[in-house]
Amino acid sequence: MERHGWTLSWAAWPGQLRPLLPAEQLLAEQPGSVVPPQQGPDGRPTAWRAGPADGSMQTVWWLWPLVALCSGDQFRGEAEKIMRATPVIDGHNDLPWQLLTLFNNQLREKAANLTSLAQTHTNIPKLRAGFVGAQNKDAVRRILEQIDVIHRMCQMYPETFVCVTNSTGIRQAFQEGRVASLIGVEGGHSIDSSLGVLRALYHLGMRYLTLTHSCNTPWADNWLVDTGEDQAQSQGLSDFGQSVVREMNRLGVIIDLAHVSVATMKAALRLSKAPIIFSHSSAYSLCRHQRNVPDDVLQLVNQTGSLVMVNFYNDYVSCQKEATLSQVADHLDHIKKVAGAGAVGFGGDYDGVSRLPSGLEDVSKYPDLVAELLRRQWTEAEVRGALANNLLRVFEAVEQVSDHAQTPEEVPIPLGKLQGSCRTTYGYSEAPSFHPPPGALLASLSTVLLGLCLL
Repeated sequence: MERHGWTLSWAAWPGQLRPLLPAEQLLAEQPGSVVPPQQGPDGRPTAWRAGPADGSMQTVWWLWPLVALCSGDQFRGEAEKIMRATPVIDGHNDLPWQLLTLFNNQLREKAANLTSLAQTHTNIPKLRAGFVGAQNKDAVRRILEQIDVIHRMCQMYPETFVCVTNSTGIRQAFQEGRVASLIGVEGGHSIDSSLGVLRALYHLGMRYLTLTHSCNTPWADNWLVDTGEDQAQSQGLSDFGQSVVREMNRLGVIIDLAHVSVATMKAALRLSKAPIIFSHSSAYSLCRHQRNVPDDVLQLVNQTGSLVMVNFYNDYVSCQKEATLSQVADHLDHIKKVAGAGAVGFGGDYDGVSRLPSGLEDVSKYPDLVAELLRRQWTEAEVRGALANNLLRVFEAVEQVSDHAQTPEEVPIPLGKLQGSCRTTYGYSEAPSFHPPPGALLASLSTVLLGLCLL
């Protein structure tokens, strides 16, 4: 999400395949028989340029567009077939934020009914049409409220959603035909520089944490450092930031590097014992926006078995206000080329952005993107990896690295490293140079709550 904080993550739907149309059946029986006409120097197909007087070339003129359409249907049908068994895991979906802003989390409001919700990119019919099988939900008052709304959504629509906390739960949801909802927190500021809060959120179900949002935490630098709009404070990760990464490894929380600076990307990739994700970022080489991932970092992604889940926001796809489905596929192609097929995923950022590519207007359009990848000769195994298997591999590796028997990180961040108004001073009241006036702690807590309300 490009504005605030909670994210849904991952889901897919076993759907019903329609019978092949006769022309599609013909294509299926004769694989490779459809060949585009050769082009002449002027770029026009040579088959369209001239023909015998008997009109036979006119038949080619009209037949080729028909064949092309049938071929497109074939790829779409193949996409749906693959997605029935391997639903898409969307690394970043901001439906919980929309439920907050539109309905103040009152799920029983008539207009909030997820089977008919119209003004969002995500609702239950769109999830079914898009074969979405899992989503991450980014959700300390606002964070707790959003974790609550995610759990209530799973309770209110049990036939559609199931809240999960591990990779086994995702696979089970796939088998049951439900959307696996994994809780993620977008922005390390949400833990208020507290390892205790990090652990508490884990126990409440959080399974991924984005280290920063669009501001520095006292222990990690955000992407605006690379634009010059923010100054580097930690040169990537501070000593406490390194403790956060180690504790996330110990707990089994996926580290998310969307929104961080390049220095933070490299520091975390080199330090973490488990693979890392970029839950909603694209390729910098194709769109030179600092929210995207440069090629030298993609090489580290390859070396560490990590994952980049491509963002669909137009500004990160084309660096313009308009973008297309084909350009999103270009980003997937590029990441596959540089980091490998195992490093590619989908992180649409639906309901968190204002502009989406033509052809990817909502979550129901995922099969069209998969069809485009098949058209580009991605193998079925590569497509299944991008849909879900790459993320499941990362999640399982994170679970294998976790070790709850290991001694937790305990050293707090130094008081002098805390900046900004969204801080409590709890635990620092005995610091030699710190003597809070009466009521200061209450005021600090009020500031924290207000700051979270404004996320």
